[in-house]
Parts: sequence; structure tokens; C-alpha cells
Amino acid sequence: MYKATFHKDWPEYFDKLDNQIKERTAKKIQKILERPQKRHLGGNAKYFVDEIGQYRILYMVFEEKKEVRFFFIGNHKEYEKWYKQFF
Repeated sequence: MYKATFHKDWPEYFDKLDNQIKERTAKKIQKILERPQKRHLGGNAKYFVDEIGQYRILYMVFEEKKEVRFFFIGNHKEYEKWYKQFF
């Protein structure tokens, strides 16, 4: 099992969610920690993306540390805005 770490901006995104989505996010994080490699954000991006209904969660996997760092959670529109800042 991998260890979860969170980017300094994570609370900014997570705290906006309603309680139901927060619960679903916590369950999804546990699943990701069991098997972290899912779908790459695009091309050779180091980020992975997973879905929670209409929401997207972005993370990076650090194999050598057995760590998954979570960066972003938000709906599709917020996801596109976040994505365009970096790519």
C-alpha cells in the first residue's frame, strides 16, 4: 500500500466539496493507494487522473517512496481550468 500526501493547495479544492463528495473522495483515495497507476492525464504527463462521478482527482505516483501525492479535486469545468494553468 502507498502512503498519501497532499499538495499545499489540496485543502483549497477539497474544502469546497459537499460532504457526500468528500466521503466518495476519501474512498477513492483509499482505492488509489492500493493500485495507483490508472490513466495518465495526457501524453507523457506525470500526473494521473481518476473520476468520482463528475469530479476529477489528479495525483502523481512516486514509486521509489511508495507515495501518492494528490494535487487537485474538482468538477470537470474546474479540472479544465486547473489543467490549462500547467499545460
